[in-house]
Amino acid sequence: MPSEFVTPTTPTFARIPDEDTARFLEFQKTEKNASPLTLRNYAAALGGYLDWRADGFDGWRKEVGDHFRDYLYALMKRGLRRTTIRLQFAALRSFYKYLVLRRGLEKSPVAEVLMPKLERNLPVVLSVKQMEELLDAPHKEDTSAKGPPWLRYRDAAILELFYSSGLRISELLGLDVKDMDFVDEVVRVEGKGRKHRIVPVGGAAMRAIQKYRQEAAVTNGPLFRSVRGTPITQQAVDLMLRKYLKLSGVPFAASPHKLRHSFATHMLDAGADLRSVQELLGHASLSTTQIYTHVTKERLKTAYDDAHPRA
Repeated sequence: MPSEFVTPTTPTFARIPDEDTARFLEFQKTEKNASPLTLRNYAAALGGYLDWRADGFDGWRKEVGDHFRDYLYALMKRGLRRTTIRLQFAALRSFYKYLVLRRGLEKSPVAEVLMPKLERNLPVVLSVKQMEELLDAPHKEDTSAKGPPWLRYRDAAILELFYSSGLRISELLGLDVKDMDFVDEVVRVEGKGRKHRIVPVGGAAMRAIQKYRQEAAVTNGPLFRSVRGTPITQQAVDLMLRKYLKLSGVPFAASPHKLRHSFATHMLDAGADLRSVQELLGHASLSTTQIYTHVTKERLKTAYDDAHPRA
């Protein structure tokens, strides 16, 4: 293996085995403004490959595609998640791209390696019964709890709106009173890429929002507020949700995004078409929404296996 090459500005977290690696990390640090964590991850990925090659390594420029295909196979045999493997190879690709563009290498051997497809993890959803118990939890809270009396009405309105309309947490946090149309029972939402869409709001959610506004005297400005009158934060919503999940007895952790998953899955379970759910969720691509069809299929299979005598 070539002798160690260490520049004065090389990050102190790693011993650099050769000039190409050292210059690559320096390039990432100074020209790409990479964070210390990113630099550590790059060094760890390159170091992991070197450890695997061991005495067979004779310099980065002499490596060929088959070496990296074998490395991919070795990582998969270790049982590593595909996301982890792809991150390792993303670092190797970046390194070889740098060697081609800046250090005169003719071509990247990593570019020849086909990556395994990512696992498609099915989203966790609450059942309809669990969702109903969660929505009922604010109304069962001790009224002598700390904070103004209107807090539980705000919390109930937030939970109802999440489940009624499938909003993202960022969309809910950005709502203003003027975004609500209480006549047509819709809300105007600013989604990803500053794209706006109109989303229906169910009667239960509308009543909860009106009750909260009445109790908290919210007439204009941000719709959901803290006790100080400032817009509510994501951290506050997370803490609130955690509290009511505990009160409701739902046996697993659930984020605002899982409430969005639950909304989409329950809509499809009840017969809504995929295109409509896509539009309600604000997905740019139908393929993003299609994961929920897998969830409903799994639920149907489970129901079949539980109920059919010959399953």
